[in-house]
Amino acid sequence: MMTTETGATADPVHLGDSASSIMDKVQEITLEIPQKQLTVEDLRRKRKPVKRLVEAGRVLAVQEDQDGRRSARITLQDGQLYLHSLLRQPTPADAHTLQESEVVGVLEPSCTLAFLDLGWAGSTRGRVTIRLTPDTPLARQFVLLCTGQRGHTYRNTKLFGVWDKGQSGEWVAGGDYESNDGKGGARLLPDLQGQYRKSGRAGAVSCWWVSESPKSAQFIITTRDDQVYQWPNVFGDVVSGLDVVRAAVNHSDITEVTVVLCCHSSSLYHHHHYCGVVLPL
Repeated sequence: MMTTETGATADPVHLGDSASSIMDKVQEITLEIPQKQLTVEDLRRKRKPVKRLVEAGRVLAVQEDQDGRRSARITLQDGQLYLHSLLRQPTPADAHTLQESEVVGVLEPSCTLAFLDLGWAGSTRGRVTIRLTPDTPLARQFVLLCTGQRGHTYRNTKLFGVWDKGQSGEWVAGGDYESNDGKGGARLLPDLQGQYRKSGRAGAVSCWWVSESPKSAQFIITTRDDQVYQWPNVFGDVVSGLDVVRAAVNHSDITEVTVVLCCHSSSLYHHHHYCGVVLPL
């Protein structure tokens, strides 16, 4: 038997166990995983020491470019791993890091869940989770802007308008990462044409602009069913958090509703919420 520093009895290590399973038990007891040795497979398996590192905010995906290093937190909620947007921020000395390209590699080609955390009036109001239509250019672009892989991100962007408020087909628009007022939001991919569906259902996520428009990164979320009109270029659907978008519609000023960056300290680490993707691990 092995005991922890607190004296608690841990799972027994049997002589018949394999070397790898013995090391798993030892790591579980000591909560020590050598830095720079954490892998995507470790995340996939979600063993206790890895889960505890993630819960402590000590696991980051990092990207190096000519301008330096950016990092994104990986969080765990209800058994699901979330990759947040890349930021230029100091990397804690005891953080465990993985290359962002390796983490994002598990998303292709089937990344189907992204999220936006919305806030207004000084607080975060909730998470909007969107199931994307796989293998469509608009969905791939949405992922890029949720993760910040190309440098641009939906973080700190506003919902800049609500139309048909209180009526059938009510909808909101956002995603102008350039000017944040509805006049910008250039596409990140060279060609956004694809096989898209139409929908008049509440929660449909679509884009008006799929051509040469300077607004092709903007998105639309419908908040009420429309029995007549069907939005074209639908590339996703809200699967949770539509109530958050509806609450945003009822806020006195829709332009105060933001994909937020809020911080609170529950440990030595700041926990960031804004936008990102759900890791299919």
